[in-house]
Amino acid sequence: QVQLEDTGGGLVQAGGSLRLSCATSGRIFSSAVMAWFRQAPGKERKLVAAITSGDITNYSDSVKGRFTISRDNAKNTVYLQMNSLKPEDTAVYYCNAQPPFGRYWGQGTQVTVSS
Repeated sequence: QVQLEDTGGGLVQAGGSLRLSCATSGRIFSSAVMAWFRQAPGKERKLVAAITSGDITNYSDSVKGRFTISRDNAKNTVYLQMNSLKPEDTAVYYCNAQPPFGRYWGQGTQVTVSS
């Protein structure tokens, strides 16, 4: 059984930083593309950043230069370091795992950036 636990959200002022973590259970992490998505109220869920098993990263244009995705294969954990946060970054952030077969989601963690 695969489980993803995403944590680290909270309330922060504009310009501040947060680090999200996503711990995975099950034998999928090493072969999975790991990603973070976010969903603001009334909007569709969108990709924020992704990292392959070979540490190739991809970012949405809206977060390039501010967010950094990384993974620790020994801990089966993926991180999202978010700096220079803006009110428009406010959303529920979801961890996502895409192994060769299947797709899995975390429960989501709320990030709120006040102006």
